[in-house]
Order: sequence, then structure tokens, then C-alpha cells
Amino acid sequence: MLHVRSVEGYGGGPEKTILNSPRFLKPLGYDAVCGYLHPPGDPAFSAIQQRAAAAGARLLSIPDRGPLDWRPVRELIRVCRELKPAIWHGHDYKTDVLGLLVKRFWPMKLATTVHGWVTYAGRLPSYYRIDKLCLRFYDAVISVSEDIHTECLRVGVPKSRCHLVFNAIDTDDFRRVFPSRGAASTPRNPPDTLLLGAMGRLCDEKGFDLLIRATDALIRNGHRVSLRIAGEGSARPQMEALVNELGRNEDIQLLGHVADVKQFYEALDVFVLSSLREGLPNVLLEAMSMEVPVVATRVAGVPSLVRDGRNGLLVDANSVGCLATGIQRLLHDRELCRRFSKAGRRTIEQSYSFESRIRRIAGIYGRLLHGETIRRDVS
Repeated sequence: MLHVRSVEGYGGGPEKTILNSPRFLKPLGYDAVCGYLHPPGDPAFSAIQQRAAAAGARLLSIPDRGPLDWRPVRELIRVCRELKPAIWHGHDYKTDVLGLLVKRFWPMKLATTVHGWVTYAGRLPSYYRIDKLCLRFYDAVISVSEDIHTECLRVGVPKSRCHLVFNAIDTDDFRRVFPSRGAASTPRNPPDTLLLGAMGRLCDEKGFDLLIRATDALIRNGHRVSLRIAGEGSARPQMEALVNELGRNEDIQLLGHVADVKQFYEALDVFVLSSLREGLPNVLLEAMSMEVPVVATRVAGVPSLVRDGRNGLLVDANSVGCLATGIQRLLHDRELCRRFSKAGRRTIEQSYSFESRIRRIAGIYGRLLHGETIRRDVS
């Protein structure tokens, strides 16, 4: 299996799926290699290489200088002729297009995981339209949330090729060791302040500006809270300017790339997902697995994971007031936080374990290669 992904910077949620897949696929009889297209000289790519090494994944580095650079195509043809993959598994619009091109030079089945079409800046809407056209020619199209699955069917992917397999995580890896008050990953100021946290690419669709304003509103109303946001992205200058404008440099901090995400989660009292658009975010799975109570916006696949009032709170998207109200409810109800912490962990263990997900993916591979019948899991 050749997993192929185009990435800039530190990557995102898909990396957690791609780089973990080889070690889970190996016992099921599948050898997987990860091929990453990336800008040459990007210093952040070393972090992806380190994550691949930690996960025991073989990672191929393929320099990519942009849309007019055909060298990655030649390199991918060479890689396929050398490795002889039975299945090409793309993970974004660019690798979906490349899969169709490379298949002309090496016979293989085409699979892709659609992680979501969420960023609308620049040329991306045009690229997304091209991607949706490509999906019709793929042998297997795997969606990570119900809304993506529905969109794939709408754009013409045959139902027999369309599979819904939710994102998942390694629950043994993401397991709490210390209580939040015993973790030391992020400083508290002062010690009795409740720590809110968020993580993701710093871009408009994540709604971090709304979360910053919601935190400011809570502090102005007398609540002792602080906020830490982990991640990098193009919107960082605007977010820094907003924090400065609000005068919250001590209370709200942008941490940048965080290498030890588990320690980050352990330090939190509440995790907040403020996104305007999502697929099924890995950060939410991780926070719940780490027994952090969550407040999340009611978007895309999130309500299939967070059951409002049962294992977390759902709030309307694109609303500072709704975010502040949801967070405030948890700040004043420690018993509810405790209940959400335990229920969130149970949800992940029962329905979102990585081992179960990979078994479904292996079933799809088996059907492509051998015509084996697989159980279609759309729950």
C-alpha cells in the first residue's frame, strides 16, 4: 500500500491517521509506505519525519515545488515501479489527481480518504471541484464523516465504492497519566485559574478568533480562566494582533507547534473546538480519549461524536456568545466535567479505536484486491 499526501508545514489531523496506519496494517498482512510531497527545504517537515520514525512508518520524502513542477510525477512513477504497490491511497486533492496520472504508468487500484473540504481561501475551491471530479474514477472513496460521505455520493461516486469510516486514534497511546492539576506542560496564571485549550491549524475555518473573544468576555465577566492555543498557520499574525488589541497577552497565549500533545491535553481543564467547518477532527478524539471535558461547535461530523449533554457540550458555530455560554457552564459544574471526562473516554474506546478503524480499511483493501465481501459500517 502506498499512502500519498501533499503537505506544508507541520501537517494536520490526517498525519495522525496516515503515519499510524503501517504498524496497524502489518499484522493484517499489508505493508504500507507513506510518500509525502512537500516544499523542498521546509524545516517543519523534519517534525513529520520524527513522527513517522516514532510510529515505525517508512516515509518517503518527495520535494514538490508547486503546481507547475512535474518532477514529483516522475518521482512517484519511479517509486511505484520500484515498490510495486497494489493500492495507491491518496489523502488530498493533489494526490487524488496524481493517482490518476501515475496509474497510467503502473497498474494499481486507487483508494482515497476524504478528510474534508474545509479551507475556502485562494484557489482551493477550484481544486476541490477538480478533486470531486477525480473521485468518480477511484475504486474506493473513504469518508471520515457522514456529511463528507453524503457529498461524495452527491458528486457521483457510486454507492458501491463509497465507504464511511470514521477517524480514530490509538487509545493506548492517548491515555491520561496525570490529573490536569498535576500536569506541567503549560504554565498556569494564577494557580486557581481554569485552563482552556484548543489545537489546530491557525486559519479562519477553525474559529480561533471567536474563541479568543469568548475567553476575553468570560474574563471581563469575572471568570478566572486562561486560554492556550497550540498550532501554527497563516492566520497567526491576525490572532496575535487580536490578543494584543484585547490586552490579554498574559491570559491568552498562542503556543505554536507543540511536540508533546499528550502533555498539552493533560494540563487542560476544558478543551474547546470552535471550528466553523470540519470533517471529524482528530483533536476532539484525542481530547476525549485523554479525559478532557469538551465544548464543541455543532458542525459536520462533530455531533456524531459529541452527544450534547452526555459526553460533552455542543454549541452553535460562528457565535462568541454561544462559545462563552458553553464554556461557562462547565466552569461552574465540576461534577458535569467529571461525568463528561469519563463518558468521553468510553465513547472513544467503544467506537473510535484505531485498531477497529484499520480493520475496516483492511477489509476495503481486501475487497479491491480479491473481491472479498466487507461489512459496510455507516453507523
